[in-house]
Amino acid sequence: MTDFQTYIATAEGDRETLAKRLDNLLQRYPWFSLARIARRGIGAPADEKSSILSGSRLTSMPPYRAIDIAALTRLTEDDIIDRFLKKDDYRIVSQDGEATEEVRTESSHDDETEMISEELAQIYLAQGMYGEAIDIYRRLSLLNSEKSVYFVELIAQIEAKTK
Repeated sequence: MTDFQTYIATAEGDRETLAKRLDNLLQRYPWFSLARIARRGIGAPADEKSSILSGSRLTSMPPYRAIDIAALTRLTEDDIIDRFLKKDDYRIVSQDGEATEEVRTESSHDDETEMISEELAQIYLAQGMYGEAIDIYRRLSLLNSEKSVYFVELIAQIEAKTK
């Protein structure tokens, strides 16, 4: 098979030369159906024995198109970056004497007022955590004076429900 590939590859790009080579090959070896399929793939007219291959799924291959070598060898942005990084060791490393920060694995919220919202209070209500919901509504009434009456009414409804 590799011999056939090299045989075809030497004439690739020139359809007429390739068609002549395949014709010569078929004259020497008339049973070589792969040459008939390749001949049909480059758009050469079918010969009388090609009808035997009509049931083959190899005959349904797409028509021959010239290969754009420039498109195949064009570098993408990722290829350029990879080539740059492989060329030399361009990793970013901290130098001696530089301050390094510790990696934090836990939240660093010291002030819990950032984490207060009506949605969180509603979640607590849905989970049956009425005390936490009341606490959040009280904090929200202190932070939002324009809605304090609304929050006081909600707190009263929750307290009535829990009693």
